[in-house]
Amino acid sequence: MRLDGRVIYQLDPATFFDSDGDGAGDLEGVVRKLDHIRAVGADTLWLQPFYVSPYRDAGYDIVDHRDVSSRFGTMADFETLVARCHQLDLKVMIELVVQHTSVDHPWFRAARADADSPYRDYYVWASEPRDDPAVDKPVFPGVEDSIWAYDDQVGKYYRHAFYRHEADLDVGHPAVRAEIAGIIRHWLDRGVDGFRVDAVPYMVRQAALADGRDDGYWFLSELAAAADGVPLMGEVDVAPDQYGPYFGNADRLHAVLDFWTNNLLFLALARSDAEPLLRGLRAQPQPPDGCTYVNWLRNHDELDLDRLTEAERNEVFDAFAPRRTCVPSGGGSVVAWRRCSVTSGGSRWRMRSRNRCPGHRLSGTARRSA
Repeated sequence: MRLDGRVIYQLDPATFFDSDGDGAGDLEGVVRKLDHIRAVGADTLWLQPFYVSPYRDAGYDIVDHRDVSSRFGTMADFETLVARCHQLDLKVMIELVVQHTSVDHPWFRAARADADSPYRDYYVWASEPRDDPAVDKPVFPGVEDSIWAYDDQVGKYYRHAFYRHEADLDVGHPAVRAEIAGIIRHWLDRGVDGFRVDAVPYMVRQAALADGRDDGYWFLSELAAAADGVPLMGEVDVAPDQYGPYFGNADRLHAVLDFWTNNLLFLALARSDAEPLLRGLRAQPQPPDGCTYVNWLRNHDELDLDRLTEAERNEVFDAFAPRRTCVPSGGGSVVAWRRCSVTSGGSRWRMRSRNRCPGHRLSGTARRSA
């Protein structure tokens, strides 16, 4: 499957459709609405995490990468979903979240319990925090003041790029990469057609610390080889002139989520002028044959607005959030909303997941959110 030209419908099973009346969405609910998803023009379904998780970060804090959380159903429900998608000529993409695990994951628990455990080497530890101020910044400043957390049981600090309840995996370690390859194969054997790869630049950097070859991008080549040709769509929030190595020679990622253009899309909407959008699209380097950029209309990662100037951000706020209703996001910038209902008092994810508006198709690979 190639991703260029496809229309991707992203959804969070927890917020999509409740089939059993327990107040939360589930996989059976997704199955019931697949005809609707196909009818709106989507040909690819991207499912957000449905794995076993304490659910402190919308399921991105995983304790079992190979099973379905009971809150969403069973493995049989997932296999039914995949089979029905394929009957409708819908491809299925799922999340590959392997930059970190939940601190409740059996690997991390074993790592904490025994200094001689092989799982101790699965994570990144230090006797003292090792921060490079230029790059080692918490993804969620104001929520986390450091990327290191002290573990009393181990007597060392463990690294967490995101939340302290999400410990970073050392993807440079061969045993960790073997685990990742096993996770990929597990889901390919169940009919999955592709993966959205979470937090890609963080993994490349960690790989480079373990093996400086090719600045760490060798990790993506290994990941693509493990995926055996199925598409990998990467979360790569970098400037356009840095996209190239993530594609390689079409032997790494097959698609890059273009955060840069997404920022400029909303500036274009605020101005009712296509020029910023065209600027973003023209900044995209030509990808290798078979690779593409994914431009989205709504999704759970918007809007960080980091790529806009302060004046441009204020234009977007004036248009869509004149009362400055917002939540903090990466880099200390803000995420603003208007029009869609937002339930305050919850996590950033709950606010995002309930803030989905219908969108229209954007030329190129598109994404629609539930």
